[in-house]
Amino acid sequence: MSESLVVPTMAEMLAEGKQPEVLFWVGCAGSFDDRAKKITKAFVRILNRTNVSFAVLGTEESCTGDPAKRAGNEFLFQMQAMMNIEVLNAYEAKKIVTACPHCFNTLKNEYPELGGNYEVIHHTEFLKSLIDEGRLTVEGGQFKGKKITFHDPCYLGRANKVYEAPRDLIQKLDVELVEMKRSKANGLCCGAGGAQMFKDAEPGNKEVNVLRTEDALETKPDIIAAGCPFCNTMLTDGIKHAHKEGEVKVMDVAELIANAQDL
Repeated sequence: MSESLVVPTMAEMLAEGKQPEVLFWVGCAGSFDDRAKKITKAFVRILNRTNVSFAVLGTEESCTGDPAKRAGNEFLFQMQAMMNIEVLNAYEAKKIVTACPHCFNTLKNEYPELGGNYEVIHHTEFLKSLIDEGRLTVEGGQFKGKKITFHDPCYLGRANKVYEAPRDLIQKLDVELVEMKRSKANGLCCGAGGAQMFKDAEPGNKEVNVLRTEDALETKPDIIAAGCPFCNTMLTDGIKHAHKEGEVKVMDVAELIANAQDL
């Protein structure tokens, strides 16, 4: 790798007697999916640039249990959750940031009843707080004047009412932010929610991700912005289905910010 990213683990931090400002929960997609790894790296480049003290669990992180729970396997979910809670509590984790709305929703809303109480924020909220505190400045750079539409991830938007943070970040780039006809509280799923990512589609005459990509393409965007690794995959597949790969890009909000800053 040409870029040198500094990614300390909680174990290394503990050995030095330090407690990071925030624990970065990478998630399965961000760790193993080649496309999502780029989002992880973009976010870490921003954290490094802004000198945020953060750490990851590394090999001690395992799946939050979201897919198991959504697929109906509550027993497996609780096993996975309890293991993670034990690790997080041992490190006395207080604040967790993640680029995956599925991890975000599970850690924030489903871990407390199992003994895991943390302040959990989505990476778009965290990046907005860095800008608000003056630790990160953003100019449009290569995106100036581009037309961008934002797809609300279900677990960020409708489930947790986080609508403004990602939009505020996008607007900082001096772009034209255009809304799809179905957005915010009336947004449409990308087709991957509820563990649907991991199984064959239901019977019907159109894939959900194709339908959602059509919503996005109606706005005639240069870029479809996403805030979730699964949405990113589904919308990218939708763009391929529409044969628009050369014209429209799908990018995570963290990638937009990192690229605008040439990080």
